[in-house]
Amino acid sequence: MRPATLHILSFLCLMLCSSIAQAQEQKIGYFDSEFILSNIPEYNGIEQQLKLIGDRWRVEIQAVEDEIEALEKDYEAKEILYTEEIRTQKLNEIVLKKQEMNTLIEQRFGANGDYFRQQQVLLEPIQRRIFEAVQKVAVQNGYDLVFDRANDARLVYARNEWSLDNDILIELGIEVEDDSN
Repeated sequence: MRPATLHILSFLCLMLCSSIAQAQEQKIGYFDSEFILSNIPEYNGIEQQLKLIGDRWRVEIQAVEDEIEALEKDYEAKEILYTEEIRTQKLNEIVLKKQEMNTLIEQRFGANGDYFRQQQVLLEPIQRRIFEAVQKVAVQNGYDLVFDRANDARLVYARNEWSLDNDILIELGIEVEDDSN
């Protein structure tokens, strides 16, 4: 083997060993954002506020649904008395009311609906505080990677000693009971 090739192979082997050593030195932790949220007093108030808003919008939707039901019952009761033109008009009225209800449901509870936007507005300050606390704990304790166990279904097992939950709660100013993992 040529000396240049031997040097290159030696260099590559050294780089590979160095990469493996660095990978073994990485410090990885996790936290459970659902657990953190459940321990933040303001979060319960936000959940109640969102429930009240959602309930109010469900009542609004139910009123439209009741209107549709009344229109359908009225149509069924009087259908034989209607001319073909009035039947078509009444059926169109029912279809329009159903479309109105579907639009209202999408507007209130759809993926980009009022409920979702309200949830974002109310939760954003808490989520920002959690994110900042996670970053601070990770930097202070030298973690290279931190996972959120609540949102990462692929994290199937983690030893409690790598949990940052209590450190994050302390960073957020929330008292925790010492459970000594």
